[in-house]
Amino acid sequence: MGETIETQAVVIGAGPGGYVCAIRLAQLGVKTVLVEREKLGGVCLNVGCIPSKALISASKLVAQLKDAARMGIHVDGVRLDLGQMMGWKQSVVEKLTGGVGHLVKGNGGRVVSGDARFVGPHVLAVTEADGGVTTIRFEHAVIATGSTPAALPGFAFDGKSVMSSTEALDIGWLPDRLVVIGGGYIGMELGGVYQRLGTAVTVVEYMDRILPGFAQDLVRPVAKRFREHGGTVLTAMKALSWEAAEGGGVKVLVESLATGEKRTLEADAILLTTGRKPRTEGLGLAAVGLSTDARGFLEVDGEQRTSVPHILAIGDVAGEPMLAHKASKEGEVAAEVIAGHAAAYDVRAVPAVVFTDPEIAVVGMTAAEAEAAGHTAKTGKFAFAANGRALSLNDADGFVRVTIDAETKVMLGMEVVGPEASNLIAEVALAIELGATAEDIGLTIHAHPTLAEAVMEAANAALGQAVHALNRA
Repeated sequence: MGETIETQAVVIGAGPGGYVCAIRLAQLGVKTVLVEREKLGGVCLNVGCIPSKALISASKLVAQLKDAARMGIHVDGVRLDLGQMMGWKQSVVEKLTGGVGHLVKGNGGRVVSGDARFVGPHVLAVTEADGGVTTIRFEHAVIATGSTPAALPGFAFDGKSVMSSTEALDIGWLPDRLVVIGGGYIGMELGGVYQRLGTAVTVVEYMDRILPGFAQDLVRPVAKRFREHGGTVLTAMKALSWEAAEGGGVKVLVESLATGEKRTLEADAILLTTGRKPRTEGLGLAAVGLSTDARGFLEVDGEQRTSVPHILAIGDVAGEPMLAHKASKEGEVAAEVIAGHAAAYDVRAVPAVVFTDPEIAVVGMTAAEAEAAGHTAKTGKFAFAANGRALSLNDADGFVRVTIDAETKVMLGMEVVGPEASNLIAEVALAIELGATAEDIGLTIHAHPTLAEAVMEAANAALGQAVHALNRA
């Protein structure tokens, strides 16, 4: 049966924003309760960031083995045990999620399992799995309920014929043919996994190119490699409907936005990745005087407070970008604010990474964005084809491009497509936060041979001082 809990702070949702917030609150001596209706770690650790990256790594290894002949390594057949791969993926997930509850409790917090709903300005009702209701009376609450996959009219998720990313990350069979609706980062990441494991993947994208939020030259190496490995990309294409095919599988009706021509795509299943929406349904926001904006987000100020000061919101539910690391930072800020410390979400740039093949990573401003912000922008570019480490990895597609202020030489942004872009982006993210210049990066000795030298070379190129490339953007 339920009980009544008195606490200083309650955090609703145990994803990368919520559990970080709860741990930090407990560390600061604030009596804290963390509520989660599903699994600790939220979408990211259980059915998002972590399992997807595990499968991306495994599938990239399969692709590398198939391409190893260029290095004189001849692999006669690669046997795939999908069940074992999924088991390994799950073991990675469990290692991380298992530590969340331990950290919360170890720092003095408490975890309550159930579905939370506000029933008053300072009262939360948590319905447990057995039907019991725990009442939590709180001084402060943090909403960290995350987001859910957004459905497309006519394509309701059923978990088999029409999968969301959740089902795609825990599938027990490998389809011969897969239609991915949505060529954004989730579609291209997971579509790439299936493709490298042997599935014939067709991506249907409404916009005129895949990954529409990124510069076209960043996307080009990704699209090129995807097609080279047998993938099909249909851009400026609208998915209209689907039906079950005789004998199994699906038929997807699509229409060209340019010509109006309709065609049918046959596949074993559909993976729908047309975005995510904030999760606030059933939370009882009206009971605390809150409402969402037109897109479903809760508006917050620099301290993560909503329009009701003792209610804070973090992560996906608090607005774009929907990124785990942004949620974690907001969770730390919210905890500091509740504890009475001077804190605010005040960052110069938030890095974004797409774990495609090759990877894409960006941080800060592009040249166009810098010009629009009043800077006189200058760029420097360095290709991985001229980087010794990239060549030795047999992975030399792509480039690094930095944007600086032409007068002050201050680093404003970086764009990377290529090997380990997800790791390389951190150097310039730090440089932007520190107000460092291209000269600071260029004067820093970078170990040789490493991929990070490409960042140094791009910074030097922006200064007109590149040694291993022509000094032009």
